[in-house]
Amino acid sequence: MIRIIRFIDRISTFVGKTFAWLIVVLTLHVCWEVAARYILNQPSAWAFDLQMMYYGILFMMAGAYTLAKNGHVRGDILYGFLPPRVQGGLDLLLFIVFFFPGVIALVWAGWYYAGYSIAIREHSSLMANGPPIYPFKAFIPAAGAVLLLQGVAEVMRCILCLKQGAWPSREEDVEEVDVDKLKEMVHVKDEDIVKLDRYVKSGESQR
Repeated sequence: MIRIIRFIDRISTFVGKTFAWLIVVLTLHVCWEVAARYILNQPSAWAFDLQMMYYGILFMMAGAYTLAKNGHVRGDILYGFLPPRVQGGLDLLLFIVFFFPGVIALVWAGWYYAGYSIAIREHSSLMANGPPIYPFKAFIPAAGAVLLLQGVAEVMRCILCLKQGAWPSREEDVEEVDVDKLKEMVHVKDEDIVKLDRYVKSGESQR
């Protein structure tokens, strides 16, 4: 079971990191549009729509990757104090009752909207001759399918936690800066920081 979990995690990670490059495309596009508007005096009518599509695709396709890294926001005021088996049982219940019905509905509706949009070659209605948006809508069911696959891996994690009494480990990835870990890396103690603060304050008082 752990091999299946790792395999699905790698798929979600690959998809998420691949589409994360859209942030570079979005940044370059914004910079170009600003230069074209204020320097060349030739703004693009499609700029706003395309930027929204870039961000929307990035946001949707990174959902499974975020779930694989347990990075979604969680109201864990009480959850963090629960034993692992209780956490696993609670997560399993929530996945079955809320996650899967919601994501399946997303895939189903997204498939319908994407198919209809492609059939009529839908374009943006915010302006005359707007950009095509049917390629963007095609990512809705795709993102839902990858998220659904990652949900299967998370259910397997819950089952393993219920059996073993501990959560299976996740593959390491980029995380936010942890102050305590940073102190360990540079071999700095709280006492050293206090001494440095005193030294700085004494220097300021002498001035």
